[in-house]
Order: sequence, then C-alpha cells, then structure tokens
Amino acid sequence: MTANASREPSTAVLSDIAPDSGRKLTSTEKWRFGVGFVLFSLIWMVAGTSGSAVLLPQRFTELNIGVPEVILGTMNSVGCVFALFSNVIFGALSDITRSRFGKRTPWIVAGGLITAAGYVLAFSSAQLVGIVAGWCIVQVGVNMMIAPAVAVLSDRIPENVRGTFSAFYGGAQIVGSSAGTFLGSKFIENMGTGFAIGAALFAVTGIVTVLIWPRERSSAASVASVESSDATAKLDVKQLLRSFIPPTKNCRDFYLALMGRLLLILGWNMISGYQLYILQKYCGLSVKDSAATISTMSVISMVVLIVTSMVSGPLSDRLQRRKVIVAIGSVIIAIGVAIPCFMPNALGMMLFAGIGGAGYGIYIAVDQALNVDVLPSQEEAGKDLGILNLANTVGQVLAPVVVGAIVLATGSYAALFPIAVVAVLLGAVFIILIRRVK
Repeated sequence: MTANASREPSTAVLSDIAPDSGRKLTSTEKWRFGVGFVLFSLIWMVAGTSGSAVLLPQRFTELNIGVPEVILGTMNSVGCVFALFSNVIFGALSDITRSRFGKRTPWIVAGGLITAAGYVLAFSSAQLVGIVAGWCIVQVGVNMMIAPAVAVLSDRIPENVRGTFSAFYGGAQIVGSSAGTFLGSKFIENMGTGFAIGAALFAVTGIVTVLIWPRERSSAASVASVESSDATAKLDVKQLLRSFIPPTKNCRDFYLALMGRLLLILGWNMISGYQLYILQKYCGLSVKDSAATISTMSVISMVVLIVTSMVSGPLSDRLQRRKVIVAIGSVIIAIGVAIPCFMPNALGMMLFAGIGGAGYGIYIAVDQALNVDVLPSQEEAGKDLGILNLANTVGQVLAPVVVGAIVLATGSYAALFPIAVVAVLLGAVFIILIRRVK
C-alpha cells in the first residue's frame, strides 16, 4: 500500500489516538486543548490586529514622515524577511528541542515575550527605522510562538478531532482579528493606551496557553540516550541542517496546499488589512465615521465567524472532508470581496464583513486540519507546518505591497477588489487539486 493511500480518509477511519501518548484524550484534556487553542489565537490576534490594522496606520498618518501606505508596506516588506526565516527556523528547532518542559513549550512562552518587546519599540518610535526594527522583532516573536503551537495539532491531537481543534484555532484567530479591529477603533484617539494593552496581551499569550494545555511531556530523555557529547553535537548539527530542507518526497499535495493558502490569504488581506484606508479614501468617510463603521464591521464579522467556524470544523470531522469545505469557504469569500466593488460605501463594506467573514470562518476552521493531513513527514511536522504557515505570513506581507503598488499606480482603491477576487478563486483551484484529502 502506498503512503498516500494509507492516509486517504475515504479508505480508513481516522484515528482517535493521540500521537504523543498513544491513548485517547480524556474529556478534560479535550477541553483544555480546546480552550488553549482558542485563547492562543484570540489573544495574540487581538493585540496584533489592533496595532497593524488600526493604530499603526493612524499613527503613520499623524507622524507626517511619509505616505502612510508606503510606510505600512515598507514595515511589512522588511518584516516579511524575518517572518520567512523565523517560521521555518523555530518550527525546525522545536522539532529537535530537548528540555524537561517539552520541545514546543519553551518556544511558545519565549515568543510572546519577544513579540511584546518588539511591539513596544514599533509604536514608541517616531522614525521609520525604529518602526521597521520593532516590527521585525514582532515578526520573529510571533512566528516563534505560532510554528510550535500549530505543530501541537500534529503532535498531540488525534486525527478524528483535528477538524474541531483546527476550528478552535482558526475561528478564534479570526474572531481575534475582528475584536482587535474593534479594540483599535476604540483607542484611535487614545493610542498610547491601546498600544499598551496590545503589548501586555502579546506578553501573556504563550504563558496562558501552556498553563491551560495539558503539560507537554519532557523531551530531555532523548538526550540522555546519546552516549557521548560528541555524538550529541554531531546529531544536532545534522538534524539542524536537515531542518531547513523543504520536503522533496510525497509532497505534491503539500505544495498545492501552500499555494492555495498563500493566494487566499493575499486576496483576503488586500481588503481586510486596509479597511481603515478603504473606508476613508474609497468610501469617503471621515476618521470618526470610519472608526464607527469598523466597529460595526467587527461585530458583524465576529458573529458570523463564531457561527461558521464552530459549525465547519466538527462537520469536517463528521463527514471526513477537508478540501471541499475549504473550497466552498473560498468561493463565499470571493463573493463578499466583490461587493464593495459595486457598492463603494459603508453598507458595501459591512456586507463584505458579513459574507466574506462567513466564508473566511468556514475556510480557516478547516484549513489547519487540511495542512496537517498533507504533511509529508510527521517527524518533521514543526518544520513543514512552519513552511505552510509562511503562506500566512507572506500573504499578509505581500498584501500591503500589492495594495501600495496598485494605489500608487491608479490613484484609487477600486482595482483592489477584482484583483483580490481572482487571487481567492485561484487559491480555491489549488485546494481542489489536492488528491490525498477529500
């Protein structure tokens, strides 16, 4: 039997055994994992989105040190380089980490503290160099948390409930994004307090998560099994070098998932990441009216995301279907993104928040489970999921670059919407082409 066939959901019942312990999870353990995934995504996304989508763009406008869109694009472009390397590096390092606290826990905790430090530098700087430096540290810290945390889905969560836990992770992430936008809009005239809240949230993200999850097993024992320090050093160097090699075998579906996610995240963030500027410069709203509209959009998104993500994840587990649900979510996103193209006003953006948000809730609820299912190697889950998570980072970073180029070339935000629709639909095509997962 081929490797692909052995993992085909239609020919085998998904396992209910946790990979790390070799037994079923208890009800209490399931609840602890679920709450931990929810809070992890929720906390850091509230902090990150309040700054990147509202407070930092408004601060760039008030600083008068250049074109705000260009500053935002520069900040994200440079940060992308650090994010690209950080996600793979820390995913790989967590694969081979040996400590009494486990291989994922130390990185998750340290990442939150480093992210908070970078965020403080970014918002306290009045010059582009300081802003960019701070944001680069944020990218390092965030990816230091995310890569090991997502790998927990592969390490510790049984196959038959991964869709549900993916929904906890993904749904909370998008609710956190909406809540962060709402939070940022409330502090747009009192940015110091808003930034301070964000920094505090970043700092506690990893600590809260690992305290709620069932304690990770020690990974220090594997070091003791190596007889000599020379052998240990040799092993670690070889493993570390291998950690940076992308998958080359049984990886067709892996790269299709990567491209599908990249295009969808790009299209989504071209609109969602520029809500403030779109409302002010495309819809013609004042700062006060745009802040009020963003608040309303955030509430709409939050409601539909909670509903669609919490339904889609368990439904995926019950039907043993991943890619079909992800593709349906992508099409709904495209419909929502297209609406403001024909309704360039606050109502059009609210419909985008409702319809597009519903599609995004469906998509992200199942996306992580699909990514785990297409991994070429369980032993290198941290590294490979880190590579897949690059699609998130690159998509989020490319979006401001693409938007900035379009706005500078056309002098308008109108062209963003059809381009974003095409990107999202192309992403859906890549997902449909996956063979290993139904």
